[in-house]
Amino acid sequence: MAQVTHFFAGANSGEGFQNLFPRLVDLEKTYDYMILKGGPGVGKSTFMKEVGRTMEQAGTAVEYLWCSGDPDSLDGVLLPELRCGMVDGTSPHVIEPKYPAAVDRYVDLGRFYHLPTAKAAAEEAKACTHAYQGAYVRAYHCLRAARQVELDAVASVRAAFDSRRAERRVDGIIQREFRERRSGSGQTAVRFLGSVTSKGYIWRFDSVDTLCPKVYEFADSWELAGGCLEKLRRAAERSGWDCIACLAPEEPGRIEHLLVPELGLAFVTSRPGMDYGKKPFRRIRLDAMAQPEGRARLRFQSRMASILRREGIEALGQARAAHDALEAIYNPYVDFDGVRALAALEAGRLLSYLG
Repeated sequence: MAQVTHFFAGANSGEGFQNLFPRLVDLEKTYDYMILKGGPGVGKSTFMKEVGRTMEQAGTAVEYLWCSGDPDSLDGVLLPELRCGMVDGTSPHVIEPKYPAAVDRYVDLGRFYHLPTAKAAAEEAKACTHAYQGAYVRAYHCLRAARQVELDAVASVRAAFDSRRAERRVDGIIQREFRERRSGSGQTAVRFLGSVTSKGYIWRFDSVDTLCPKVYEFADSWELAGGCLEKLRRAAERSGWDCIACLAPEEPGRIEHLLVPELGLAFVTSRPGMDYGKKPFRRIRLDAMAQPEGRARLRFQSRMASILRREGIEALGQARAAHDALEAIYNPYVDFDGVRALAALEAGRLLSYLG
């Protein structure tokens, strides 16, 4: 059975759209990378789902990258065993080839639009486009306000955090888990494990369980685990192990989850709204290592941030509804048989690489 995992390459946040697309693959080590071009409703997600399904059936590992705007749609499919993949290269994550045809290449799905009928719907398309863009602006305003309230609370807890105690726990983990060493240094890939979406927060802890049967859980309501996870990442790299650093959507410079698939080892953060939900190998209670004052104020700030974030999620839902309406305008004018035929052709090309 093929190994299937699920991540996000983009995320919604108080700072707007967070974009990991330029960091998904190392083009120096990639064989074939398809950059899909084409507008709304033209079948980019359909194309990727068709190819992904075919590669799963062939038994090769498939990594699905889901869209933070519409978590039922794909933004990319990676095939790590083949050093191949495909990605939606349109706004808000525009990608252009670096080594055209030699490594990365365009796949033009826009040719499957029927131009005369699509142009006849121009005014409807413009209205829906303006509606979903406006909804995103409202969503990001709300998420930014929620984040500002949240950051004030986080700062007060961090000031009362016993970081030395946490470091001692991490040092013990490093001695146990990274005793075995390999030659050379490991590499770190970056992903988002989840995002706030039009359906609320979605976290793909199923990918953690697929890759890593041994899980350490950091119980962390106040963003205290970042330093611990960075120390673990450096230790893994020094020992020669490759990692997947799952970054915080609100702060991509901070690691929120760390996976070391070659060791079957993961370190995840759990908090309200992002609960691992299963029994871990070990649980490290970082919340118990902080004794902040003003707990009533912290509870109030948490409630305010939650209310503002719900407003943001509602606006993301409005954005998705407007985008769905836009796709519904285009769908009747798209040759989906042609999209699927091209997907079958490209899947056949990828299968030929299995040799």
